[in-house]
Amino acid sequence: MLDLLSVGAISAVLGAVGNGMAGEFGRWAWESAGGAVRRVAGREVPAPTTPGQLDDVARLVHERVHTDPQLAHAWALFARSAPVPGVPERLARPRLPGAPRFFTDREQAVKLLDKEATRPFEGRPRLALLHGPEGIGTTTLACHWGWRQTDRYPDGQPYVDLRTRTPEAALGDLLRQLGLRDEQIPASADARTELFRRCAADRRLLLVLDHATSAAQLEPLLTTAPGVFTIVVARHPLVGLGALRIPVGPLARRDAVRMLKSVAGEDAIAAARAGLPTVLDRCAGSPYALRAAALRLTTGVGGPEDPAASPADPAAPATDPVRAATEDSYRHLAPDAARLYRLAGLRDWPALDAAIAARAADIDETEAARLLGELAEALLLERADSGRYRYRPSVRAHAERTAAAVDGVAACSAAVARVVDRCRDLAVGAAQAALPESWRVPTAHSPVTFASKGEGVAALTAEAPTLVEAVAAADEFGDPDSVVLLCQALWPLQLKAGRHELLLPALRTGARVADEHFPGTRTAGALHAQLAHTLTELRRWDAAEPEALAAARDERAAGHVRGHASAVEFLGLLRLRQWRFQEAYDSFEQAYGILDGIGPDDEGAADLPRARALLDRHRGRALGRLDRREEALDRLRHALAFFRGREPYNMARTLTDIAEIHLDAGRPETALPLIDEALVALEGEQAEYQVELLRVLRERCAAA
Repeated sequence: MLDLLSVGAISAVLGAVGNGMAGEFGRWAWESAGGAVRRVAGREVPAPTTPGQLDDVARLVHERVHTDPQLAHAWALFARSAPVPGVPERLARPRLPGAPRFFTDREQAVKLLDKEATRPFEGRPRLALLHGPEGIGTTTLACHWGWRQTDRYPDGQPYVDLRTRTPEAALGDLLRQLGLRDEQIPASADARTELFRRCAADRRLLLVLDHATSAAQLEPLLTTAPGVFTIVVARHPLVGLGALRIPVGPLARRDAVRMLKSVAGEDAIAAARAGLPTVLDRCAGSPYALRAAALRLTTGVGGPEDPAASPADPAAPATDPVRAATEDSYRHLAPDAARLYRLAGLRDWPALDAAIAARAADIDETEAARLLGELAEALLLERADSGRYRYRPSVRAHAERTAAAVDGVAACSAAVARVVDRCRDLAVGAAQAALPESWRVPTAHSPVTFASKGEGVAALTAEAPTLVEAVAAADEFGDPDSVVLLCQALWPLQLKAGRHELLLPALRTGARVADEHFPGTRTAGALHAQLAHTLTELRRWDAAEPEALAAARDERAAGHVRGHASAVEFLGLLRLRQWRFQEAYDSFEQAYGILDGIGPDDEGAADLPRARALLDRHRGRALGRLDRREEALDRLRHALAFFRGREPYNMARTLTDIAEIHLDAGRPETALPLIDEALVALEGEQAEYQVELLRVLRERCAAA
């Protein structure tokens, strides 16, 4: 018991709970910790938001438990059963993207990678930096080497593309590759880093971090685990990284010829022998430019004797082989493929598919799919998964620049607007399928439909990066209606899949646009509420509070009683997370009173019984944390009476709340049957983490 009552142990428990899972389980765990701290301290203690504040709370608990044996026993009981998530016993084994078919040279770089991978660890992390200009083959080299090392790294070879991604988002992707579900992934970058390092601690992994731009960007993704080898890929050496630097330069002349022969074939090279020196000079040892030139040689167009091979783009000097190759490939496209190439490249769409391309070029999706394939064959697009594509950065820059010159401003604006319209229709249709019972989901007509809630959530999840880019595009092109509709359609994704770090920029844009164009409306209230929700889930409570207050202000100004009550209710939920339990209860009481303003024929009247039941549950939770247990049980029983037979999930959540109150009161024999009833209610609900929470409470019953 003494170990559990030291300052370090108390701080560790609080830190682990605070940085634990996201979602319902994580919320409950943190609020439960707050209730335990309040009981030990004998007063309300604000939730810590910094390491220093957390240590202050730990010292306060330490002082109290060493003066009262009963408090010491209560805290030890909580600490032993604290819902601190561990590393899953089984992790997935991710693999690198496919290695290229044609690979030559790089013997020296391969030897250096071999040497770094096999050197004695001696406390120094295995870390290599492959750096070279775009198109020089750094990513290809990393993947080629990695696929030869599958036996050395049997636990997986995760690959993370850092283009346009925050460290939080990159860590989330990395943890998902390792098999963790969204509910298991903490919100903050620090907590995600700590979890990744625990996952990697005793595993043999090859980690490839592509398109890195700075050492600071990489720091959260690095680990000192002896079995992990990290390869960083960047265009330039990164100052302060402390990695083995491996420069990747142009291919030697003979290796360039070998690559041309590998791709184009001996006959094509023999036929173009007279012009081969010009091709080699123009490609300047760039594998990308060589592959593009080889493809043109196999088709008999764009050879060095062809005047069309000369660069027409004034921004593409011959000294830049990637730009020169891009211009050469573009000049040999058919008109319809060239037009799609230009218009689809006006924005950096994270996942370019036939639907987006068709809208950009205003053509049929079948035709768009065919043309995308042609562009990929010409190396102007890179193939991703599930029929999706992506531009290289310099290639997209060329497409955008060329579109402005060839198509003009009006046509470019119309192309982007058509893609935004497509994204808006998809998002609204998916949201309506995913959460049909929610009044927060936009009611605008959408021609896109989905057969089930699951399909709607899956579509929003898959398209989330593209929808975020669509919000930015709509904002830039002056389309506030699409901005707010796209953001409102993200609500089911926020609730059911999280991805808050990805959605945050779009929601910030949505709230700002709503204030600028729709002040004092229910639209503005909805956008502030959504932003407040995401900031709360990211533990940015100070930033969430003004957004929640703004939501209440706008809903009240709009005369939207249901929305006003919901905004005040959300403020109460935020207070629970902040361990400000009395203020939370007061907010729920206020929200309950606001609902009384809805008459029998008013909007929201049909939803009143459910809204009040939810508030009864929230009031019961707050009262339980305040140790006003009989009042809490009364509120929770009212909620249970409504949910029983109607909503098994909310019924189980309410039973869980009641069981915890009985446990805190020292009545495990009363709590246990409620836990069992909740477990039965959750059968078939696929509520894995709610079930895990109930198992934690069961363990507390056994230990009490």
